[in-house]
Amino acid sequence: MGAKTNETAAFRPLLQPLDLAATVVTFDALHSVKDQVRWLVQEKKAHYIAVIKDNQPTASAQLKALPWEEVPMAHTVSQAGHGRRESRSVKTMAIAANLGGIAFPEARLALRIHRRRQESGKRQTRETVYAVTSLDTHQASPAELGRYVRGHWGIENSSHHVRDVVFAEDASTVHTGSAPRAIAALRNLAIGRLRLLGADNIAKTTRAIRDAPEHALWIWGITDSPLLPGT
Repeated sequence: MGAKTNETAAFRPLLQPLDLAATVVTFDALHSVKDQVRWLVQEKKAHYIAVIKDNQPTASAQLKALPWEEVPMAHTVSQAGHGRRESRSVKTMAIAANLGGIAFPEARLALRIHRRRQESGKRQTRETVYAVTSLDTHQASPAELGRYVRGHWGIENSSHHVRDVVFAEDASTVHTGSAPRAIAALRNLAIGRLRLLGADNIAKTTRAIRDAPEHALWIWGITDSPLLPGT
């Protein structure tokens, strides 16, 4: 899409042709729209995990007000690599419909995910995210729910974040005709090619190419240049 504000309009057209029965669909908070998830569950027979932020103020306030302090930690996991250490903890709570539930369609469980991240040489960051899901407790464990969310964050970090930050997608002034799609395809092609070559730090690798443009030829097999810096 040419602008991020138009992404919600693409939600149904993109998913409509797919057989989503019994699958779990995750998406950014931007797409946590009541009509969208109602359609997803009732018509596509899918499940969802929806991150709830300020674009759903009532549901957001309800989730934050739940007695999370009384709920034991259901799942924790830690990972380290690439100069950073990250830990995540998950709490879940059944949504009692007879007590008013949460103002979000088909919601069965509430989730609170707390994430701590420590990068080498930087201050530790902490983030708490609230979500709801149409899955019941017998359909997914807290560990499985955590993996679903982590998987979505992984896509965001490895693709969307790189496009936004490294390739300045948000600042692009290309908005006419099919040009935005073509440019997005070229960005994805470049990212995919670099990852296939072993680049785990796209920002560092693109800077290396900027400083030594001849390496760009080697990427596409045009020269016998040495291994790409940053790989």
